[in-house]
Amino acid sequence: MRSLTQRLLIATLPLSLVGPVLANEVDLPGTMAWTAYGTNSSGYAQAVAIGNMLQNEYGSSVRVLPGENDVSRMTPLKQGRVDLCACGIASYYGAEGVMMFADRDWGPQPIRVITTSTASFGLSLAVAGDLDVETPADLAGKRIAYIRGDDALNKGTEAYLAFGGLTWDDVERVDYPGYARSFDGIIAGDVDASFTTTVTPPAQQLASSPRGISWPVLDPNDEAGWERMAAVAPYFRPHEVTAGAGGISPENPLASASYPYPIVVANQDLEDNVAYGLIRALQEHYDDYKDNAPGANGYALEFQDLEWVVPFHDAVVEYYKETGAWNDDLQAHQDQLVERQQVLMQAWETFMQDAPDDDDAFTSEWMAARATALSDAGFEPVFE
Repeated sequence: MRSLTQRLLIATLPLSLVGPVLANEVDLPGTMAWTAYGTNSSGYAQAVAIGNMLQNEYGSSVRVLPGENDVSRMTPLKQGRVDLCACGIASYYGAEGVMMFADRDWGPQPIRVITTSTASFGLSLAVAGDLDVETPADLAGKRIAYIRGDDALNKGTEAYLAFGGLTWDDVERVDYPGYARSFDGIIAGDVDASFTTTVTPPAQQLASSPRGISWPVLDPNDEAGWERMAAVAPYFRPHEVTAGAGGISPENPLASASYPYPIVVANQDLEDNVAYGLIRALQEHYDDYKDNAPGANGYALEFQDLEWVVPFHDAVVEYYKETGAWNDDLQAHQDQLVERQQVLMQAWETFMQDAPDDDDAFTSEWMAARATALSDAGFEPVFE
């Protein structure tokens, strides 16, 4: 909950505190390469809009490479073939070495955040509107979609259930081969809810169907609910949603949750001048790109969660210090995140020295070794 307060403090800082003369200059390379979601995604459109700004203002050309899945977006970053990834929540999974990254070819990655976008939409369970579901607790006994092969969506569903004090055992799980098919299932009456963003086309289609749509309300003052959600997926934050299917608007907001998208990440060893130049350019020239792609207004300083779950690049921290947006509490949080990542990297190195050959055994034993290492160092394992 402190992160929401922190964002409010940043938004109300006097200009004298956020606008001193900066010690460094913007020094960007002539060419950069980014990976992003597919060409029809808002993340890709945002990367292009930012690239146009960088070209116009600094003569720095950005080549955006679309990737169809998390691994295809993250692999070029791991291999050093691109500078940045405009990723989704898989960036957090990569930093933690879990889910698709609990694999012998991956493990925890030394990822650092450059910036994030948190826009007006939310991430939630879209529920058939004919069920009178008002809160996640009301989902007990309902038919909930499980999307095969999509860890992020299923973890989001699990987090919402946890907010209501529920697990998969308290609902009827209905498996689907793909995300869009689950919404066809809701409309057809075969399932009752599926995880999505509030602005996605399938949600709009459900809202227009005879069943209609509803979104569970997450009380921002329900501390126990938020603690349960954080234990499952610590990257969620309270969010007042002002755009979405079913009549969500600035005049009719929804108390819900969100996490950033895209999450623009780099490897730890990205050159300081590139990381610093990017964050400074993004903030100083915000007005030059904020209206040029859906969701691009989410990069404003007031929307940056400076106490999120992946550490920032050191040069980005330096920028925030220079602007007056950084403080001792944020530095302590950053230091803890860096230490956590160091614990994970060391645990991976030790585990790989005698890792089992069988893939299933590899994953289960790595997750056990990971949990032990984190617990011994005083950190919450999460994803046990």
